[in-house]
Amino acid sequence: MPALPTDLSAFARTLAERLPGTWTTSHEHIDNYAHPSLTYRVWDNGHIDWATGFSRTVDVVLLNGPDSQQLVVFERPVGRGNEFLVAPMEPTGFKIHQVSGVDEPNGIVVPGDPLRAAADVARRLLPRYQAALEAVRHNADIQPEPPHRKPAPEPAQYLTLIWYPDGVVGAPYRSVPKDAYDVLYSCSFQYRPHEAAFALPASYSRAERALFLHAAVRLLTAQGIGVNFRHATPATPTVPPARPLTPTAAPAAQRR
Repeated sequence: MPALPTDLSAFARTLAERLPGTWTTSHEHIDNYAHPSLTYRVWDNGHIDWATGFSRTVDVVLLNGPDSQQLVVFERPVGRGNEFLVAPMEPTGFKIHQVSGVDEPNGIVVPGDPLRAAADVARRLLPRYQAALEAVRHNADIQPEPPHRKPAPEPAQYLTLIWYPDGVVGAPYRSVPKDAYDVLYSCSFQYRPHEAAFALPASYSRAERALFLHAAVRLLTAQGIGVNFRHATPATPTVPPARPLTPTAAPAAQRR
């Protein structure tokens, strides 16, 4: 029985010869700190992803195969000897939103025997990898551009709620849209005729007022009413009083 290859390049070349289809290899020596882009492309969210950042520098061999498949092979940093890690590489040429929603196919640990390793890769890794690539291409077909969030339509009405110095949150009656009355009443605001205002009393605890305000904002904005908050008396920076000027004493020669 021939000896098993222990050199990374020799193992990767023999592995590539035994994978289905035509695969080529290229040896890379990368610095995870200075040039991390290659390891960032490892399509794995488990222990293979952890292993790529185990040390500052790492030797890897890239396997380029059919249908734009690309695998990375490197030595296992810890664990039993004569084992290697094989992981799929994230495809290039696609946008983030087309790739991010696809489950990572993840890599595997393979034995140092290239024949057994090739069987494991073909059975356990390549089918998941091919399915993930097809999912990315499908996403690219149905959503070529990112799903940017659209701005909200401009409200036709606004309500400005005011924090008053006594702790009350409210608004002058004339400034409140009629469509907001029911929402304010349902959120414990009171109409105070003698103050000509809707008010959320300060007698409620801070936590209760926070809940009422959150509910009011959610319900009002759902109705298309914009909500602003203001302080009745904006805080002004405190300026220390100026020190009085002390008269300078006359020189002793001028004293009489």
